[in-house]
Amino acid sequence: MNGNGIERVGRIQLRVHDFEQSVDYYSNILGLDVTGQDDNRVYLKAWDEWDHHSVILEKSDYSGMDHIAFKVTNHDVLDKLERKIEQFGCDVKRVSNQSRLGEGEAIRFILPTGHTFELYHEIDYVGVPTGRLNPHPWPDGLRGIAPHRLDHALLAGDDVDTTMRLFTEILGFVQTERVVSVDSEQLIASFLSTSMTGHDIAFIKGPNAKLHHVGFYLGNWYEVLKAADILARNGIEIEVTPTRHGITRGETIYFFDPSGNRNEVCTGGYAVYSDFPTITWTEDKLGQGIFYHRRQLNETFSSVFS
Repeated sequence: MNGNGIERVGRIQLRVHDFEQSVDYYSNILGLDVTGQDDNRVYLKAWDEWDHHSVILEKSDYSGMDHIAFKVTNHDVLDKLERKIEQFGCDVKRVSNQSRLGEGEAIRFILPTGHTFELYHEIDYVGVPTGRLNPHPWPDGLRGIAPHRLDHALLAGDDVDTTMRLFTEILGFVQTERVVSVDSEQLIASFLSTSMTGHDIAFIKGPNAKLHHVGFYLGNWYEVLKAADILARNGIEIEVTPTRHGITRGETIYFFDPSGNRNEVCTGGYAVYSDFPTITWTEDKLGQGIFYHRRQLNETFSSVFS
């Protein structure tokens, strides 16, 4: 959908301080497949993702996000976007080929919210267990929650306005939904899509360079309910039990990894096209927008970041 050549969210690198427990959690409870490892990182993918990895776990003394990256259609797109991003005012650096396992060259820059963002084209192709010839709908041997793919991330920072302009004016994203204050229409949150989903990335006003959550896609509402069963059976604290969003209309559940990074698995939502009109929510209805059934935020959801 994106006219500027950005296809989709490709990967996220998370910092984890309990490394072995985190690898076990992401592979056996969340249900991702390990595809590689180097000195300080483990690489994972969901069963329905074709590229080498979508999640990187990095050994660290802290939790949070190292970077998030989106895949572009070709190297010409990468060169053009590099110039446009520099003209917007961001310093852009090149990440050399094979700096991380399976990855080609990328460009890296800092968003106005303080987050590290990358764009890339090349990454090793490994395929999916169902194959490409007369495939079954799902593979044998799935573990844990087993999401289909990395879906999105919600990030926190102070300058949501400039970041929204960067994504819409330079990177070609569609702002699908936004939250504004009741009196001044100050932008509080922005939901942005480069594909056909309700959001591939979103920003909410808060402390700079922080991760609110990383979301993974499930096939249906039953799988969200089953995720709650799997989490409970494994003693994982559930922050928000299965419910529905007003914003994006998604069906969802929230919980934390062993290092305190918030995870979401979700399904549902709507299709987005290039002419999709932005939906506006006012701050006084934010509780309804986030948790449509209870219509109020809980304390941790609005205050805990990593």
